Amino acid sequence: SVFHSMMEELLDQVAGLSSQNTELCSLLRNILQAMMQLIDTMSSCVRHVGAYEDPPDLDAIRSLPTCILKVLRETFQHCKDSEVVYCGRLSLVADLLQGLFKEAYTLQKGLLELLDKMTLNSSTHSHLIHSLLDICLIISNLDMALHANTWKFLIKQSLKYQSLVEEHLHHGDIISSLCDNLLASFHNCVELAEQIKRAGLQTPEYKLFQRTAKMCRFFANTLVHYIKEFKFFLTKCCSRFHQLYLQVISKFPPSMCAPTLSSALSEELNAAALVPMDAFLLQLLPLRAFAEVVLQSDLPEHELPHCLLLVNVLGQLTSQPEEVLQLWYTGSQFSEETPRLPLYQALFTSFRQCHTERQVPVLLPGVMMKGQALVQISLHHHLCVHLCASVAALPPLYFSVLEYCLVSAVLQADTQTALLATDVWCFIARYGTAELCLHHVLLIAQLVKACTSECYRSSHLGLLLRRMVFLMTVNHQMELVARFPPSHAENLPVWQHVLLRALSQDARHRVGTDIIGLTQKCAEPQLLLAALDFLSSLGKIFVPPESQNQILPRLSSLFGVLLSHRSWLLHQHALEAFSQFAEITNHEEVISQSLCEEDTKTKVVNYLMRFEFMQRFLPIIICPSQPCPKRARQETSAEEEYSRYIQTAESALKAIQELTEGKASTAAPPPQWLDSRLQELRTLITNINTARHTT
Repeated sequence: SVFHSMMEELLDQVAGLSSQNTELCSLLRNILQAMMQLIDTMSSCVRHVGAYEDPPDLDAIRSLPTCILKVLRETFQHCKDSEVVYCGRLSLVADLLQGLFKEAYTLQKGLLELLDKMTLNSSTHSHLIHSLLDICLIISNLDMALHANTWKFLIKQSLKYQSLVEEHLHHGDIISSLCDNLLASFHNCVELAEQIKRAGLQTPEYKLFQRTAKMCRFFANTLVHYIKEFKFFLTKCCSRFHQLYLQVISKFPPSMCAPTLSSALSEELNAAALVPMDAFLLQLLPLRAFAEVVLQSDLPEHELPHCLLLVNVLGQLTSQPEEVLQLWYTGSQFSEETPRLPLYQALFTSFRQCHTERQVPVLLPGVMMKGQALVQISLHHHLCVHLCASVAALPPLYFSVLEYCLVSAVLQADTQTALLATDVWCFIARYGTAELCLHHVLLIAQLVKACTSECYRSSHLGLLLRRMVFLMTVNHQMELVARFPPSHAENLPVWQHVLLRALSQDARHRVGTDIIGLTQKCAEPQLLLAALDFLSSLGKIFVPPESQNQILPRLSSLFGVLLSHRSWLLHQHALEAFSQFAEITNHEEVISQSLCEEDTKTKVVNYLMRFEFMQRFLPIIICPSQPCPKRARQETSAEEEYSRYIQTAESALKAIQELTEGKASTAAPPPQWLDSRLQELRTLITNINTARHTT
């Protein structure tokens, strides 16, 4: 074409351009002016065609838009490359290049307005969109308004003729360009924000930041809109979508590479990029290809952003249809499927990989509670809250998958991940049915019993069992005792993890009696070591008077046997267990009665002499009649009840006092009946004192 020939001549001659070579300078300026005139002529043609009340069919003017788009592409490319093309001689033609760009700008605007009025067929339309996409790639750094308007037209036409063009569009190219533009504008925003942070909001960069943030938001919303309409043609783009999400999220707190910005800049950046990411993710949830990318076992480079992505998926699934829930919750079911983890397992795995973030630790905003200030919480706490919320709304169909994921998380090596799974499991036990809690405790106890050696699995399961027993009903605790009788040696690994204070009085008595009896008959070192761990914890328990004659002598006898054991290892463990028991027990007679043999007493005394804090027990060992200075006696269950009710009454009376003195925020004049009710309370207190002194 004529325009292309002029452009080639311009590029051929520009190397010799200089202020001294006036003839060449004049030639090049004439070429640029001719190009401007040619573009202006094209604009006149466009205006002429657009002046018709009924615009002609595109086929009647097929060559016009094709020719114009080629001219626009070459013109914008030349303007974009002008600094390189003209090098240090740009000033000699800068005015004409500026005029050339303006003419091209006007021509494109007119062409888009004309095309918007016309009816297009599928083949012509898809070619037009791809030509405009090429222009978008060129003008991205030339003019924000031109760039945005071109994209608006491109997307508008794609949607207007969606049924005709959706199978002909180069969706991958369009998505790639949108993602590139979004990331470019976002990274520019971040860089500008860091500059403004140092210089202040009054700098010229702030207005540029606002314009760039607007472009970022535009591209994010455009991308979301395009995905919404063409999502089932975008399966090959899902890996790019995943990376885009991670790259954006990684620049926001709590990511450790996120810049520290003022609240004003943070809010604008959030609105531009972070907020649209929720809508972006929502559109991607139904795509199997996206789920396969996100739930793969090989974790991406951005560990924390990926973890937060999974948390966001978890939160958005509650509003999704059944097929989407199945896609995310169940994981891959058949060998021919692309492998994907169940969502809960992926979350635990991702949390496990966030080593640095857990150690620092990074902090996230907590859940806003009514009447409480928003506080920062750890990643563990953040995940626990969202996991529990998800579990509370989980359809029963997927509960077995959840159980599998919890078991897997408890049995893996990382203790913090196991603790997170334990927290979630205890939430289920607390808010589920009592029967479900019993079922889980029996399962866990069986797993504990199956762990034949001390390892991280045994430790994690033991912690879980210890916490779960607290949540059982009294009857179910007795059922646990019946299913795993403490009198059987093979069940001792189960009971060594259970705190006696978690048990009801009946269960506690049964367990204590059975284990003491078992230990007296047992000769296996491993079981004796487990029994010693249990015996040391008995110091926390106050044995009721009616059971003391039965339990305490057997306990003393058992300690005596173990303290005099020939095995050095057992003897050493017995000394440690006995000293721990002595430190916390209220039954001091057990201490002296366990040391009937002088040889055993001497060994215990020598052992205690090594620890200054234990030497206060020597008087009770050497001279049993002398009391031992130690902490106050543990409260019995009855004493605990008295204490609890007194504290409740005291708190209530103090609250009334604040109301009457006008200190409370809701203070009002005392009601007329207050005096009479207080008098009734005085009478009640007098009656309690009278009854106490007469009994």
